[in-house]
Amino acid sequence: MAIKNLSNLNKYKQIAQIIKNADAIVISAGAGMGVDSGLPDFRGPQGFWREYPAIEDLGIRFEEMANPFWFEKEPTLAWAFYGHRLKLYRETKPHKGFDMLLEIAKEKKNGYFVLTSNVDGHFPKAGFSDDKIYEIHGSIHHLQCTKPCCTDIWQAKNLEIQINEKFRAISKLPVCPKCGRIARPNILMFGDFYWVSMRSDKQSDRFYNWISTVKNSKIVVIEIGAGKAVPTIRLKSQRLVRNYNATLIRINPRDFDVPDGQISLAENALSAITQIFNEHQKL
Repeated sequence: MAIKNLSNLNKYKQIAQIIKNADAIVISAGAGMGVDSGLPDFRGPQGFWREYPAIEDLGIRFEEMANPFWFEKEPTLAWAFYGHRLKLYRETKPHKGFDMLLEIAKEKKNGYFVLTSNVDGHFPKAGFSDDKIYEIHGSIHHLQCTKPCCTDIWQAKNLEIQINEKFRAISKLPVCPKCGRIARPNILMFGDFYWVSMRSDKQSDRFYNWISTVKNSKIVVIEIGAGKAVPTIRLKSQRLVRNYNATLIRINPRDFDVPDGQISLAENALSAITQIFNEHQKL
């Protein structure tokens, strides 16, 4: 049920009422959730190269750069890319929409859970409980061995990567404390057979344990900024609709089509969340 053609007042009222009547909320988020915070979504090669012109000069696309292969072939380039992203995500403040969603979610008698493909760590940074977040692709704020020699995952808390004008890391690179090999972010990359998924697996277990306890209640899935290029979040949202009779509210300025009977908003994250929140506060 795409309701983008209704008047703004009516569509936001309708969505706010659905959320108000829900017993539990799943917030599922893709890269579009962070755009209003000032983060890039790397949409297409041009979007990626606009953020990293040095990589454009090398002719490398995002899918090629986001590959564990580079930690073996050219670790200083790999860590220039991920070190810059780590710094960017640390320094960027989550937009106000995070606060609004958290306030709504905390009201639900059966609670909430966050599913996100974002590796930026902005949901915990915004105050969402660590044990209510499932980071499907891992987190840039955690590291692992590149081999990997073990299943250890550790925090990147004190890691800072200095980068030169040629876009190469010039500071000492992090290494695995057990074998001494170069470490890498604990992120699921493209063509990645070496990701240590233990941390994400535990989050997944917590999520499915939770949803199994609330499966007979009214569940709303608020999906934000999840596109089709990497459709992990969209597919999980739609599976929740099928398996748990949930209602889907999909917020996306471009890929806003929805299955029959569900709801879409063709808008950016912060704008849509703000309008929904304002109507929700009136109920």
